[in-house]
Amino acid sequence: MSSAAFRLGVGASLLALLAAAGVQARDQGHGRVNMEGSIIDTPCAIDVASRDQTIDMLTLPVGQIIRDGYGPTRPFSIRLVDCALTPMLPNRPDWSHFRVTFDGPTAHDDLFSVSGQARGVGLQIADIAGAIAVPGKPMPASALQVGSMRLDYTLRLVGDHQTLRAGAYRTTIRFKLDYF
Repeated sequence: MSSAAFRLGVGASLLALLAAAGVQARDQGHGRVNMEGSIIDTPCAIDVASRDQTIDMLTLPVGQIIRDGYGPTRPFSIRLVDCALTPMLPNRPDWSHFRVTFDGPTAHDDLFSVSGQARGVGLQIADIAGAIAVPGKPMPASALQVGSMRLDYTLRLVGDHQTLRAGAYRTTIRFKLDYF
């Protein structure tokens, strides 16, 4: 093979290789994975499905609020998992109890306010024993159990003694757990 033909063959092969590399280097799509977490010394973890919940309060006639002062209850729960009573940090007393605090926009003393077109109502949270959550104040203490626990609550729409107006509403209520 002549040297010109060899150079042409090598040149063509090199050109084909560079073209193929260009095809492979072209953006084939990209993505991103976001993650977050924390390592904390608490007796329980909050089940992933319990962290962010959306509760459908259904459609409620204004007449029911006028007649009864409140709407039907809607259940929700917070599931605690992997509960242990002994702290991992040395020289700390065992955990035995916890308190849940619900916090969010406040309408009146024991109601969470709503935003949207609806007026004259707020949301009330109660535990299974009937204790009403006061925004920003801890609920009564409960005993911790080893393993998993399900904390059951109800939500309901309650008239706040203001003029009622029909419309859509929404709110965000946060919760936190304190162990002792």
